[in-house]
Amino acid sequence: MQTNFTAEQLADPHVAESEAILRRCVHCGFCTATCPTYVTLGNELDSPRGRIYLIKDMLENGRAADAEVVKHLDRCLSCLACTTTCPSGVDYMHLIDNARVHVENTYRRPLVDRLIRNVLAFVLPYPSRFRAALKLARIGKPFGPLLGRFSPLKPLAAMLTLAPATLPQPIPQQSGPSAVAKRGRVAILAGCAQPVLDPRINEATERLLTRLGVEIARPKGEGCCGALVHHMGREEQALDFARRNVDVWIEEVEKRGLDAIIITASGCGTTIKDYGHMLRLDPAYAEKARRVSALAKDITEYLAMLDLPKQESRGLTVAYHSACSMQHGQKITLQPKSLLRNAGFAVRDPAEGHLCCGSAGTYNILQPEISAQLKARKVKNIEATKADIIATGNIGCMTQIASGTAMPIVHTVELLDWAYGGPKPDKLS
Repeated sequence: MQTNFTAEQLADPHVAESEAILRRCVHCGFCTATCPTYVTLGNELDSPRGRIYLIKDMLENGRAADAEVVKHLDRCLSCLACTTTCPSGVDYMHLIDNARVHVENTYRRPLVDRLIRNVLAFVLPYPSRFRAALKLARIGKPFGPLLGRFSPLKPLAAMLTLAPATLPQPIPQQSGPSAVAKRGRVAILAGCAQPVLDPRINEATERLLTRLGVEIARPKGEGCCGALVHHMGREEQALDFARRNVDVWIEEVEKRGLDAIIITASGCGTTIKDYGHMLRLDPAYAEKARRVSALAKDITEYLAMLDLPKQESRGLTVAYHSACSMQHGQKITLQPKSLLRNAGFAVRDPAEGHLCCGSAGTYNILQPEISAQLKARKVKNIEATKADIIATGNIGCMTQIASGTAMPIVHTVELLDWAYGGPKPDKLS
């Protein structure tokens, strides 16, 4: 794609990066076939190619974002299916990231939209606030349908609809030595939303790794990975989260060493693996962030390196839902299914597995109508497998899909923990 940025514009490293990305696009349109919003809405401006044109026009002309541009950029799920499809290697992830920062800096959203986004940024990255908000949501849940009648309030209605009726009790951190000779030493990201919605995921991870002889480090002070605010264009807040985590993990690396930083929510994994890029312009953090990104591993990536023994068949069929952040963001496609098969489960791939379920961080709150259409499509394809269980590697997908089906859905690591000596997942009891 031909561009016409001035030298003055290109002095901004974010603009220069965007210009280099734009120049790789050859307008082929392959991305439209795998873009969930284009497949759903049929509007060129709701495809990656259409958004690329909008971003180019906005940045090249130094224009502030307007309501029309924002509408189409906000509809992007950042699922990154387009990056898997693109034959030219267009780095759409960083282009849309830069565009969202530009939107945040130049566009004044309507009051209700601003308030909702401020609430999400204030609550979701903090487990104690998130837990308190979910408890309050039980009171407001009956008002969800009423709020849903008013377009600006539909995100509030979606929040109330998604809020679980009950919350699991927090699980104290495990402690004690590994059961067998040490095979490695890792830290596990605690996260922000996941420990509130389903603390059993990291509990299963710790149990399994401990039985396999992997020591669990528990550095103090880590928090949200920053993904939630990063995808809202709140870059400084996202970078603050990233710097805090980098400091915590690098201190642990230098004190006692780490073989990996284990991530059990693939949305977080995609962001942490990008810390090196996000902090590349910060001389105090660039190198440290690159080291952290290199250590970050999805739990299935790490387990695939441990050569786990093959197990007898359990007589259960698993529909494996590959989260977008797993298959497109991190390019992890084979390891989860191979581990499940090796653990004794039959695995089936749902049709249209490349399409997003509609969760996408806060997307199912901020774009509830499109999200609902994507969820219905995803659930239909999953249920068509006639599997016994759904497995996936991302808490957002678990919450989204569970709200549309009676099939039990668990994290991949919960099934692996069970297969290698742990308890049967509660959702299967």
